[in-house]
Amino acid sequence: MRRRIVPAALLLPLALLLTACGGNTSARSGADIDGQGSVTLNVGDQKGGSEAILRAAGELKDLNYKIKWSTFTSGPPLLEAVNAKAVDIGGVGNTPPVFAAGAGSKITVVAAWHGTSKGDTILVPKGSKLTSPRQLKGRSVAVAQGSSAHYQLVASLKAAGLSLTDVQVKYLQPADALAAFTSGKVDAWAVWDPYTSQILQSGQGRVLTTGDGITNGLTFQVAAPAALKDAKKAAAIEDYLARLRRATAWVYDHQKEWATVWAKDTGLPYEVALASVKRTNSTRVPVAVDQQLVASEQRIADAFTELKLIPRKVDFADFTDPRYNGGLPPSTTPAKG
Repeated sequence: MRRRIVPAALLLPLALLLTACGGNTSARSGADIDGQGSVTLNVGDQKGGSEAILRAAGELKDLNYKIKWSTFTSGPPLLEAVNAKAVDIGGVGNTPPVFAAGAGSKITVVAAWHGTSKGDTILVPKGSKLTSPRQLKGRSVAVAQGSSAHYQLVASLKAAGLSLTDVQVKYLQPADALAAFTSGKVDAWAVWDPYTSQILQSGQGRVLTTGDGITNGLTFQVAAPAALKDAKKAAAIEDYLARLRRATAWVYDHQKEWATVWAKDTGLPYEVALASVKRTNSTRVPVAVDQQLVASEQRIADAFTELKLIPRKVDFADFTDPRYNGGLPPSTTPAKG
């Protein structure tokens, strides 16, 4: 089965990321389409993400609409596609929507999950002498700009009495950051699972600090406002989110089975996939897009506004839509453990 692939500059399969090697990154065209019907939902995904979970959980059966998948390396480029109406909905972490909102993008958060932040880490090489985030002052840290790891870095530094200006920030997407980290070109790497699990399982590094108790542990599905105004697409989004919530619950009860599927889909070693599932993926619970969520994201937005990393003040409430909340619990509901 083939996927429709976004421009080559935005892509690198996770299997390549894991080996930190280059390769032929020319764009490939094709169609990875599930379902049938007159309505097509264009879904943005990350390798081993929503599509893989839905397929493993058997939730892509009996679709009365089509899903066309596109794959992105991280949240920021995915939201660029949402803004451009190339994608109707897609999954991202807690920070990309803030940057997109700050840039005036047309995006709307329509669903949320709450999990642990133990997989959101600042990693240091195995032989590093650093033992505390406070010691990062003056050091180089790789991070994907506008990613969830970006805010985790900001918040972790603040908790240690430092600011982003106290470190040498190297804005690198995961493929380049992994290469820089493993070759000793940076002192630390702020990143998320499964990269955290990959580094730990391979013995190439250790955790300096995690986002647990520092960041909100939220992940989102973000839709294009134009898709929400289309009655047929809005109905398809409602069904898609229901399936995704059931699939997430399935992961908790089938961790080894999901790790096997995920490893095959991404090229991850099984041990890495299972570690990531246990630490991060299986902890997520679907929660409401509510006032507490908006307040938590507003704090992230204000932090980046203060750092002058987003060009204007953001009212995050303007970028949310609670229509799909149903009877979901509050966004502060504890993660599974």
